[in-house]
Amino acid sequence: MVQSKAGDVDAYLGEVPGERRETLTRLRELCRTELTGFTEAMAYGMPTYERNGTAEIAFASQKQYISFYLMRSDIREAFEQRLAGQNMGKGCLRFRKPEQIDFELVRDLLAATAAEPGTIC
Repeated sequence: MVQSKAGDVDAYLGEVPGERRETLTRLRELCRTELTGFTEAMAYGMPTYERNGTAEIAFASQKQYISFYLMRSDIREAFEQRLAGQNMGKGCLRFRKPEQIDFELVRDLLAATAAEPGTIC
């Protein structure tokens, strides 16, 4: 998907190809459940979850994969062993196929993010 111009997350999910919509909806539900005190918004053409106006988590449907953005270096460091072997950039987990997503890992990353504020990379 090229960067979305959707005004909200519902509209964004409506643009996503059907085979990915269920997975992205599940990611959204996890974010909304685990990230208490965060605000859901659209930024940079993707759903983001902000605390005090700063995005800490985001996800997107890219052309070749689903991206899960974890913008806290302290959380990435704390989960270094569990993230080993994942397709990961500086702050982005990439999943080429929806069935590759480890939702338990994602849930744990979200819970750790929500537990306390930290520095954005």
